[in-house]
Amino acid sequence: MADLKETVFCKSGGCTAKLGAGALRRILEKLPRPQDPRLLVGFEASDDAAVYRAADGIAIVHTLDFFPPVVEDPYLYGQIAAANALSDVWAMGGKPVTALNIVCFPEALDMNLLGSILQGGAEKVREAGASLAGGHSILDDGVKYGLSVTGIVHPEEIWRNNACQEGDALLLSKPIGVGIVCAAARAGQASQQALAMAHRSMATLNRYAAEVLHGFQTHAVTDVTGFSLLGHLTEMLDGRFSAVLEAEAIPRIPGCAAYADACLGTAAGQRNRNSFGAGVSFEGSSFATEELLFDPQTSGGLLSAVAPADAPQALRALRALGLPCGRIGTVVSKGEKAIRVKGEIR
Repeated sequence: MADLKETVFCKSGGCTAKLGAGALRRILEKLPRPQDPRLLVGFEASDDAAVYRAADGIAIVHTLDFFPPVVEDPYLYGQIAAANALSDVWAMGGKPVTALNIVCFPEALDMNLLGSILQGGAEKVREAGASLAGGHSILDDGVKYGLSVTGIVHPEEIWRNNACQEGDALLLSKPIGVGIVCAAARAGQASQQALAMAHRSMATLNRYAAEVLHGFQTHAVTDVTGFSLLGHLTEMLDGRFSAVLEAEAIPRIPGCAAYADACLGTAAGQRNRNSFGAGVSFEGSSFATEELLFDPQTSGGLLSAVAPADAPQALRALRALGLPCGRIGTVVSKGEKAIRVKGEIR
């Protein structure tokens, strides 16, 4: 197989390739709003997927996601891209049923690379309990891969990203730091331990965390991806509430704070700071803490707002899944800033 560093590697891979939230918001504000009352969730709340009522008792969840390579291994890249795309359905409370491949691939590259990418993606679709039903491919200057996913959900059981309640406990099902660890890896400075955990986290389906959360009073859910933990939490609060985060409780990949201190960040992290930073106050926090909380995550965990009485048991169940997770903060009444971050990530 050809050396992936020379063929598939992309400097802005994974969810770091997303457009900045601020620029995207200005564009979306100019689009007409759909009028069909059967569209239960559109793009107005920056939710994870669209939801359309198909009939009594059933709604269709629509989403798609694709990006350039985030790792050097094409098979692992396919797994991560598929896990990331499938996640949006679970973040809405739904179940994926079908998926279509989205492929951009240079004609000059070895097609065996594409075969490995598609194999990795297909295996994650199968693990999700969904059916890979086709796809679409085009020639392009660089490699990009992802999925269009269709899921189903009961209209009364949709998880919205902005339905949190005051007092809710904020739970995060995967560690942060993926973007910074991948940047450190590109610079040849990431430890094997950090890189292995980043790879494992990105390739892990959020199916299992969603199944846990269905057993508790879960008011709001979103998956943490390119807009960072602070960006997606800002969207969850929806201008109606604030949140207090305890930095020491936030799960993180070992070593990522040191990489952040070494300025091994991404341009996407700075775009997130520009978009959401004005709504965040840091109390006793370090530079590394700020960088990690604005760090774009590829195939990140589920951020959920859970009734406080249910939070301890829900957290125990999430911990049993095997990845670092945590109760990271609390939803509080609306304050001057959307988010207060207390302490630092070491």
